[in-house]
Amino acid sequence: MLLLPRLRMSWLRHAALCSALMLAAMGAPAQVPAPAPDAAVLRLRVVGGLAGVNQFTRWEQPFWTQELARLSGGRFTADIVPFDRAGVPDVEMLRLLQLGVVPFGTMLMSAMATQYPQYTAPDLAGLNPDMASLRASVAAFRPYLEKTLRERHGVEALAIYVYPAQVLFCKRPLTALADLAGRRTRVSSTTQADFVGAVGGVAVHTSFAQIAGALQSGNIECAITGTTSGRAVGLHTLTSHLYAMPLNWGLAIFGANRNAWDALPPELRAVLRRELPRLEARIWRESERETTESLACHSGAPSCASAAKGAMALVPVSAQDERRRVEIFRATVLPRWLMRCADGCADLWKYTIGEARGIALPATP
Repeated sequence: MLLLPRLRMSWLRHAALCSALMLAAMGAPAQVPAPAPDAAVLRLRVVGGLAGVNQFTRWEQPFWTQELARLSGGRFTADIVPFDRAGVPDVEMLRLLQLGVVPFGTMLMSAMATQYPQYTAPDLAGLNPDMASLRASVAAFRPYLEKTLRERHGVEALAIYVYPAQVLFCKRPLTALADLAGRRTRVSSTTQADFVGAVGGVAVHTSFAQIAGALQSGNIECAITGTTSGRAVGLHTLTSHLYAMPLNWGLAIFGANRNAWDALPPELRAVLRRELPRLEARIWRESERETTESLACHSGAPSCASAAKGAMALVPVSAQDERRRVEIFRATVLPRWLMRCADGCADLWKYTIGEARGIALPATP
């Protein structure tokens, strides 16, 4: 609980409501009969994903505030707030879930990289050049992730969400990865920095909110960020070239404090077990669609239905660069992740993603 004084006051007020909900849930009856007309509705308090993106506005928010009530015959509903508008520190979300301060919340995998690098394995930079590869990596890693979160942290993992592809925007022309050499490039994770450094680029850790300003000031000349979020901050007006290789994606885990989950009425747990995988599938389809659509809109392609079209040069991925991606991942990104990871990560890789994707351990991690 020592971390709580560091939180913003707005989040403390939200946390108090969450805690009160958990206590209320723990006192809920084991079975929920059909409600009388004046019966109280059990209302959950949920911390969702990033605000302002389609994952939240089109899918998460409507599910909790509208669909849950319909699916449960009016017995249950929820309020949801995106974590980046509630003052929730993303690096603390796992701990807050573990403590029960947040009974139901969404964790960005990348935010766990420093304390728990093992959990970031499915989305290392350079690992998944397309959505099919990402699905295979997540499927192989998921049993370990769910088991470890439950047993080590007391957190029940209920869904894994994905954001659109993270790609490369540059102010000056580039034709291949080699052109990044010497360029100051915005990164948001250690593995992205490893990838950029491997081609001779200069990795600059920059928050998402600072990307536009850093490009305008000349502090960076390239940036790795999401295809859709890049449109949201106007990168199609600040950069000229877009490299189409997904360097990684951005995964998020929706989980529940184990005590709060176990205390829910069995009927509600059954509804969530059935419906959250469906919500997850819709979000994955949305992210895949958005990746393709945003690439088209950044470049002004006829297939873009948006009025806000860009005129960027969309640089295709060459066979040579695809081989270079594989080489960088195997020779740099994976070995450095293993060095940062705890004991046992070599076996973890070998028997999950490595086995599923045919990626052997490096000779000297």
